[in-house]
Amino acid sequence: MQQGIQHLLQASKLCIAIAITVCIAYLSLIQTTNFPVITVSNIDKIYHLIAYFVLTLSWLLTLNKGKHQYKVLIACVVFGIIIEILQMTLTAYRAGELFDFLANTLGGLLALGAYNLFFKKKYFINSKTCK
Repeated sequence: MQQGIQHLLQASKLCIAIAITVCIAYLSLIQTTNFPVITVSNIDKIYHLIAYFVLTLSWLLTLNKGKHQYKVLIACVVFGIIIEILQMTLTAYRAGELFDFLANTLGGLLALGAYNLFFKKKYFINSKTCK
């Protein structure tokens, strides 16, 4: 029974990670004229950082293997590059920007750091030295 529940949870994590990826792709390529306008300078960079933090963290938690963490980061960065290229080539209302790419990458790096800090089972302090 426990293995069945673990399998179901793993499948759920995969579905969530795929849904986040599809949502980011969709929101990155649609025209955003119906969204409320926020007049904070470069607020979209914060949106990029948060989106790619969530994207990278969701895939890290889905795969949950330390050996894949850098592959996940690279895949998310490449995904961001592809989205920026698609914005430049497929849409007339969106522009691919270098700073968007940098915000995407920073979000991925922060997610990798958070994953290593909070979710990995290896701790920075050896339990044998803390007696």
